[in-house]
Amino acid sequence: MAQYNLSINGKSMNVDVDPNTPLLWVLRDHLDLVGTKFGCGIAQCGACTVHIDGEAVRSCSYPVSVIEDKKVVTIEGLSEKGDHPVQKAWLEHDVPQCGYCQSGQIMTAASLLAENPNPTDEEISYAMNGNICRCGTYTRIKAAVKTASKSL
Repeated sequence: MAQYNLSINGKSMNVDVDPNTPLLWVLRDHLDLVGTKFGCGIAQCGACTVHIDGEAVRSCSYPVSVIEDKKVVTIEGLSEKGDHPVQKAWLEHDVPQCGYCQSGQIMTAASLLAENPNPTDEEISYAMNGNICRCGTYTRIKAAVKTASKSL
């Protein structure tokens, strides 16, 4: 076990965990931040996506030992009131059905728009590729990303 002082959603948080513990389990099991979901455990589905220093990463395969000096943002920290442009666009386009993948989808879209505020359809498809939606709402996801880009 090792002590880690982490910056999560703008707050300093301490955990005592094995260095190889994936960030996903630190967030969910040790910090009670359960908005980030477990999907596959091998970084293939995107349900566990968070931002590390602004970049969208799959937290299920990211060991806690490599993030101590980095800033982590989870879906809970994207906006205080749930009013980030991507979150608002998600509601406007009625994207979620079961909702399971949505935090990862939203975090990926927010990272894309932070880097590229006016992406083309191809750039949206490329950035969102690998975020699996079991309900198949890909058309609405793309529309929501385009709407959010106009709100930035």
